[in-house]
Amino acid sequence: MPEIHSSYSLVRDAWKKLKKSKIYTLHKERMIEWRNGPTLVRVEHPTRMDRARSLGYKSKTGYAIVRARVRRGGRNKPKIMGGRRPRRLAYNKLTPKKSIQWIAEERTADKYPNMEVLNSYYVGEDGYYKYYEVILVDKSQPEILGDSKISWIAEPQNNGRVYRGLTSAGYKGRGLRPGGTGSSKSRPSIRANDRLRR
Repeated sequence: MPEIHSSYSLVRDAWKKLKKSKIYTLHKERMIEWRNGPTLVRVEHPTRMDRARSLGYKSKTGYAIVRARVRRGGRNKPKIMGGRRPRRLAYNKLTPKKSIQWIAEERTADKYPNMEVLNSYYVGEDGYYKYYEVILVDKSQPEILGDSKISWIAEPQNNGRVYRGLTSAGYKGRGLRPGGTGSSKSRPSIRANDRLRR
């Protein structure tokens, strides 16, 4: 008897092996279109429905999807023109302490201040940018307040959760993802454990 696959599993498998999948040509066309478009775009449907659903998205009033574009790679700053020792110049190869995905979530939250960031997921990259789709929740909608699975986001302790590193990308950036042996000095923060870089 042939094995039966769900439609979500087919989408997931296509994204795991993107270059060998049938959607690769469409994906390259999207990269060209997205590169020439605006930085933040509200989209009607998720590009990766399987990933969006697994992160809490529902196709009903109160949820929104925004595609965010962030520049790839490390950061730099203008070259110092005064006298310095070479080791003190430090104007390139400056790695941000936040991940690019976390930065994408924060920029989206800035653009939509009446909504809370639930989560985000990767949708593509080219030579200059990375693209993420951010799931937003409007906590003032009755459909959200009446849903026991998502109504927690309207509670006051969850205001501005993306800025405090409470999304999945934020947890990973704060070193809170692994548990058990070796993770004791990650909680409650690296500052509390006197582990900030000098």
